[in-house]
Amino acid sequence: MALKIDKENFELIKAYGAESYPLECCGFLLGKQNDGDKEVMITLPAHNARVEQESHHRFLITPQAFLEGEKFANDRGLDVVGFYHSHPNAEARPSDYDLEHGWPWYSYIIVSVKSQKAEAVTSWVLQDDRVKFIKEEIIFVN
Repeated sequence: MALKIDKENFELIKAYGAESYPLECCGFLLGKQNDGDKEVMITLPAHNARVEQESHHRFLITPQAFLEGEKFANDRGLDVVGFYHSHPNAEARPSDYDLEHGWPWYSYIIVSVKSQKAEAVTSWVLQDDRVKFIKEEIIFVN
C-alpha cells in the first residue's frame, strides 16, 4: 500500500505548513483508490478550527468543513483519501493526539516544520484496530 502524489501537490503541502508556522496547518487529500494504493490529485486546505491556544500543536477540521471537502471532491469525481497537517517544531510522525483522533484506512501526511521551514514529510495509515499507525510509502507520479 502506497500513497501516490505529484510533486506540485507535495510541495503545496510543505508550503502550507511553512506559511502556517508556528500554528498547525491542515487539509484534505482528494483523489482515488487504485489497487490498494491511493492517488492524490488535489490538496484542499482547511481552516484549523482548533482554538488559538492549542493550534500550535493541534488541528481540527469541523464536521461542516468535512462535508464541504467531501462535496468539493464528489463534484470532481474524487474521494477524500486522507488528510495532511503540520507538526510545528516536532517530528513528522503521529502524536498520541493523532492516534486518538485518527480514522483507519485514510492516509495522513505529516510535515515537520521548524523555524518556518518544511523539513521531513511522511505518510501514515491507522491500523483497523486503532492501536498504531503504519508508515506508508510516498511515491511521486507525473
